[in-house]
Amino acid sequence: MSTDALGNAVTLEREASLAPVNDFVEGFIASEARAVNVLQAQDDPGAIVQAYCAALHMFAETGDAPRNARPFLEKAQASAARATMREQRFVAAVAAWVAGDIARAIALHEEQARAFPRDLASLKLGQYHLFNRGDAPGMLRIALAALPAAGDVPFLHGMLAFGWEQCHFLEQAEASARQAIAMRRKEPWAHHALAHVMLTQGRLIEGHAFLQEVSSTWTGLNSFMVTHNWWHQALFALDLEHFEEALAIYDQHVWAEVKDYSQDQVNAVSLLARVELAGGSVGNRWQDLGDHLARRGHDHVLPFLDMQYLYGLARAGREDEARALFASMERHAAQLPADSAPAWQRVCIPASQGLLAHARGDWKGAIEGLGAALPRLLEIGGSHAQRDLFAQVHLDAMLKGGSLSGAQDLLQQQVRTQPESRRLKRQAAKVYAALGLPALAATFF
Repeated sequence: MSTDALGNAVTLEREASLAPVNDFVEGFIASEARAVNVLQAQDDPGAIVQAYCAALHMFAETGDAPRNARPFLEKAQASAARATMREQRFVAAVAAWVAGDIARAIALHEEQARAFPRDLASLKLGQYHLFNRGDAPGMLRIALAALPAAGDVPFLHGMLAFGWEQCHFLEQAEASARQAIAMRRKEPWAHHALAHVMLTQGRLIEGHAFLQEVSSTWTGLNSFMVTHNWWHQALFALDLEHFEEALAIYDQHVWAEVKDYSQDQVNAVSLLARVELAGGSVGNRWQDLGDHLARRGHDHVLPFLDMQYLYGLARAGREDEARALFASMERHAAQLPADSAPAWQRVCIPASQGLLAHARGDWKGAIEGLGAALPRLLEIGGSHAQRDLFAQVHLDAMLKGGSLSGAQDLLQQQVRTQPESRRLKRQAAKVYAALGLPALAATFF
């Protein structure tokens, strides 16, 4: 029996399948595009090969992904009796994912982390599901379970760093990220986790310089990792009011990879929206993005994705498509099982109403819809930095709608934690001037 690059036993029908399997295992945990090479072995009926192929199709995050994954899953299940216990559990976890039973999938990945802690592909997939559920403690727990057995793998420290960061343990997150980078400079997930830490701590100039320095290593990555790390660099640029740089990053990196991919699309929506919210102009960039978003009308894979598709369509002036998407989201939310309904019904739908209202210039509706959802926004998934888009839209509605006392309360707290942010200082100065406090307004510049 063969073993993969991490020492896990693999059941293969063909010896030549081992290299593509290792490309998936190593490529997946390293955020590298070579993970797709496992498709070169798709004729191998081995359970783990077929399960990896099914997982790749699910990562498309489209409405038809389960249908595309199912033929591979069925082959994996047919071969499972000849597979190891580790492989059988991975097949079962992917089957739960395809069936929409994410709670079951998470439970299986957590079992795998305890029983086979060097199965880091399973761990990474478990973190993906936990992240989309807003379960940061789960992300940390599953990574810590593998640490004693897999501490020699730099990518585990990157996964651990992001778990620490999402749980607000910023010092531990930075230590784990730096350990990963010391072990392997090209560790983009650790770069990403450290960017989160620096953004949260207001280390904007340092964060901008750090990402610039490591960006030369972002080669051979999957499109999400490329676009998302550049997206983080654009956030630093925006807070420093480097608008031209942010738009250049959008044109050259964020919206220059795989325009049909969900994660590339939401990175693009978020960045264009933030440029405008910060006072910049994006020209006609919404139009090209809107053409791609218009194909997302009935996906409903994750509420976090749908909310940004919706806002992007509205910002692109595609009112009919935005209205149709929202109606479809409401229908989808109404028929969900009890375990997943609250995130859609009580968070996604009111927040989406607020997003649509904001795009239409209905500041009161935006304040009400987003204000009702923001306290529970964790439930839709996404990171703190990603969900901040919705808080920025809410704040913008308060500023434009005349809710200046509420805006001051929010802004002053942010300015205190982000003293290097010229974006926040400029917004705060406008608020204090409008509140009849010019002396305070003058302190920001």
